[in-house]
Amino acid sequence: MARNQTSAQKRFRQSEVRRMHNKAIKSECRTYVKQFVEAVQAKDEKLAQEKLVLMTSKLDSARSKGVLKRNAVSRKKSRMQKLFNVTFAQAAAN
Repeated sequence: MARNQTSAQKRFRQSEVRRMHNKAIKSECRTYVKQFVEAVQAKDEKLAQEKLVLMTSKLDSARSKGVLKRNAVSRKKSRMQKLFNVTFAQAAAN
């Protein structure tokens, strides 16, 4: 005979699965941001450009999945683009 489960038990299982999925996506985004910052600090413009494109793509993907909020993604992308522009504009001027 089957055991009865409450809707709260099912809801808990579902929310736990979603939490772990969202956590993995957020972690992946943080990793790409860290890789981009490391490339900028190493003054490697080509690598930093590649990492910026990849990071932007991952952040947009997280946004479309509802893991990150729209303004948070916009803010992070803006700050990273500004970091890139400031760092490599100075290098080009020198």
